Amino acid sequence: MATATAPLYVNTMKLPDSPQTPYWLQKIQYIIDPLGYLESNYQRYGDIFNAPIIGNHKRLLLVSDPKGLQQLFTRDGKEFYSPSNGHLQVLAGDNSIFCLEGDSHQRERKLLMPPFHGDRMRAYGQTICQLTEQVFNSLTPGTTFSARSVVQEISLEIILQVIFGIYEEERFQKLKQLITEFMDSFTSPLISSVLFFPFLRKDFGAWSPWGYFRRLQQEMEQLLYAEISDRRLQYDSTRTDILTLLLSARDENAQGMSDQQLHDELISLLIAGHETTATAISWALYWIHKYPEVNEKLLQELDTLGDSPEAMSIFKLPYLTAVCNESLRIYPVAILTAPREVKEPVELMGYHVDPGTRVYGCIYSTHHREDLYPQPKRFKPERFIERQYTPYEFLPFGGGSRRCLGEALAIFEMKLVLATILTHYQLSLDDSQLVKPQRRGVTIAPTGGVKMVLQKKQQKGNESKQ
Repeated sequence: MATATAPLYVNTMKLPDSPQTPYWLQKIQYIIDPLGYLESNYQRYGDIFNAPIIGNHKRLLLVSDPKGLQQLFTRDGKEFYSPSNGHLQVLAGDNSIFCLEGDSHQRERKLLMPPFHGDRMRAYGQTICQLTEQVFNSLTPGTTFSARSVVQEISLEIILQVIFGIYEEERFQKLKQLITEFMDSFTSPLISSVLFFPFLRKDFGAWSPWGYFRRLQQEMEQLLYAEISDRRLQYDSTRTDILTLLLSARDENAQGMSDQQLHDELISLLIAGHETTATAISWALYWIHKYPEVNEKLLQELDTLGDSPEAMSIFKLPYLTAVCNESLRIYPVAILTAPREVKEPVELMGYHVDPGTRVYGCIYSTHHREDLYPQPKRFKPERFIERQYTPYEFLPFGGGSRRCLGEALAIFEMKLVLATILTHYQLSLDDSQLVKPQRRGVTIAPTGGVKMVLQKKQQKGNESKQ
């Protein structure tokens, strides 16, 4: 009688390859030059390899094959589960949606989901456009500015008004200052290293990396808890900001969110919604102005909407969508997905993987596969018009149960900010040099912030706004 055998391509005794470099040195390489680390190892080991670069896990796999990613995302809760994301826990706190597991994660996701979709999101469109104009109108024409710094200010204003709903001026300005200083600190590899090396989390005073980091965190905590307390005491159900909606949110047991939960989720939304969106928009501005034909094509598409387009009309523009997607593809803000951990022995891409192994989807390597994206280093928005990609081939916001909750709002904001800038202002790159990516905490940002020159654009229907 014939017996069932494993498919010929499966070798259950084989384990994924691993770089021979010592673990500690791999971590340093990944902290200093994350994309270089990923590219060199992808070239050497292919679609799956062992990369002990996060936490103390010596069995940590990076996967960039779409079929492997599909298994990882669709078998979540069966072959894999989603553990706490340790280095984000340091940033956001124990109660952040980044760090919750199982039922607690699902409960929190249900509480957070409604404000980021449908009519609630569309209501923020006018605010996004107005804040963009407000910030750009404060710039002096003819002067050089950092696109990333300016867009970060716009994104921070949006997040503080749309999500936090903070209008008390002194608290608003102080929180803006602290958040900017906090996120800017991660341009330093020394500060970033505290996310990856737990033994560096020692407070030796304000000048030590961990001491500096913790003091900024504590100052932000004081302001956020004060805001939460005031809003509970003066609750106003007519307000549409996300903090108000979260204060009223109840789970199936009629339980609301504690102050600690609210605080940690607000910090999570700051990190996921402000820092990442600002970086994505600054990359898009770079590519749009590096290639004049892209800029011209976008302007022609925007002109079809008339002088006062509605937010959703902008959101649906196909070429603008393609430009945003290509920008998120070539340098995804997050280069790895949230981790999964193997629950029981499993075969993944023909390899035997033991319980306890951490597995990350490698977004960057997937987005640079020649078979999916020919000439992957080339900025070519048309590829997103010519082909529709699956969620396992294009995944700038991760996938499965850990896919970014604020994806819709981030894309909405990205498109509206870009459309407002391009319609009302003429920009140019300060020089033609290639802008390279650099680590900024857990994100990948443009080195130097993209230096640009502003010029007011006189265009029919826009003079009154200039």
